[in-house]
Amino acid sequence: MQAVQARRMPKVPAFRPRRGRANSAEQGFAYAKACGIISKSFTGKQISPLAKVKSLNELDRLVFPGVNRELPGRELLTDIEKRILQRTTKHILAIINSFDNPPELLVRQLRSCEYADLKNCLHHIAAGKPAPSSLSDIGRFRTVRFEAYPDLAAMLAGSEFEFLLAKDLDDLKSPGFDMAALETKMDLHYYTLLTGSVRQIPAEDRGFIEQLLTEEISLRNCVWALRLRTYFEKKPGEAVQHLMDIKMHYSGDTPRRTTASAFEGSGFGRKISLAAEARAMLHFPLDYRPAWKGWRWESLLNPTGENELWSASPRYFQNAASQYIYRRAMRFFRLLPASLTAIFCFIKLKQFEEDLLTSITEGMALGMSGDDVFGLIEVNK
Repeated sequence: MQAVQARRMPKVPAFRPRRGRANSAEQGFAYAKACGIISKSFTGKQISPLAKVKSLNELDRLVFPGVNRELPGRELLTDIEKRILQRTTKHILAIINSFDNPPELLVRQLRSCEYADLKNCLHHIAAGKPAPSSLSDIGRFRTVRFEAYPDLAAMLAGSEFEFLLAKDLDDLKSPGFDMAALETKMDLHYYTLLTGSVRQIPAEDRGFIEQLLTEEISLRNCVWALRLRTYFEKKPGEAVQHLMDIKMHYSGDTPRRTTASAFEGSGFGRKISLAAEARAMLHFPLDYRPAWKGWRWESLLNPTGENELWSASPRYFQNAASQYIYRRAMRFFRLLPASLTAIFCFIKLKQFEEDLLTSITEGMALGMSGDDVFGLIEVNK
């Protein structure tokens, strides 16, 4: 594939988020709206009705009451997934648009949808497929011109992804193209900007959000490292190249069970390497549980069974990590009302709900019940 050249095009009208303190009245209003949305969302105790669903039509009626779609199975699957995505985006936008000029931190969270959509498009372009049927509509916060698909230069010129045009997409359609390396680079870009935006928020919110983000990024690195070792048989030297080696300035209390070697510097100038836990586990044997004792995320590993050979399960660990971040976000959302932390956690909760609903939808398309899917992804009903 020839090198993709950026063309001269008018820039996407960029949203410029405000730096500094958000208006307390706006935060209070946004939090009140968020509570109203959460009360009608499939989070907390409201998750349990999903376990009783037996078919896509039942799920459709539960999630979208009053909407009657008479579609065949495969079309209904695609339609439900599209509406789930639209529902999540609509709810998050309703909160972000409560601010005249939203904090950059919240806008960065919303733009995770754009990163996911662009990854999906890149997979489709590499495979020579038409554009994905469902993409997020994030309105004025969008930077990519998805309507220009599959012209990558037109799609990305003037966006925050324009840096990929220089060399990262040159061989996208070649059989040996390393899509994993590209996605790692995009994830690193996203989380670098997201953690950078934390330094712009008030000190009273920073500590809790730093805690949640350091844990989330550490866990994402660990999930990816375990998948690389298990499914792709990567050696430590190979796998470490796919980690997000972000070093985050940390102003709060030391995160629980953080590896001492993760810290750099001292006092207020210290940083934490968010790849430290993943680097450590690259050297643990995958079939010997005692070697993992004392590791920071040991409690999220699959349990050992009597008379069974133990082997680290990436699927179990990923689901447990997701549940852990979900519980932390729910706790902070309730503990810190009308704060920027609570609104940050609201977006996390809605994204968790979207993942859950999508998993159930896809499971039912394979003949599973809601209860079957809950068991598969280790969700507590």
